[in-house]
Amino acid sequence: KKRVTEERLAAYAAKKAKKPEVIAKTSVLLDVKPWDDETDMDEMLKNVKSIEMDGLVWGANKLVPIGYGIKKLQVMCVVEDAKVSVDELQEKIEEFEDFVQSVDVAAMNKI
Repeated sequence: KKRVTEERLAAYAAKKAKKPEVIAKTSVLLDVKPWDDETDMDEMLKNVKSIEMDGLVWGANKLVPIGYGIKKLQVMCVVEDAKVSVDELQEKIEEFEDFVQSVDVAAMNKI
């Protein structure tokens, strides 16, 4: 009986080792707000998407009207939780001070 138990445990361990480790990912929707209606939104998008980090994948984007002719940039990205901090990403985007007034997380979903 002991031998059978050991064999089963060994088989279970081998099976467990074959499974790929699940990488925790989060889908993040960021609102990037410009200073005014004269901000070059295409240039702002290009700057935002120029940020490259291991575990960061940029997705779709769109311009959403706020009011008074001002539009905010909504941009999707997927981050690997272990590699990318959303706070750090927001700070990197806010470093484009000529274009970006503020960055907010509009939505965040675990994948």
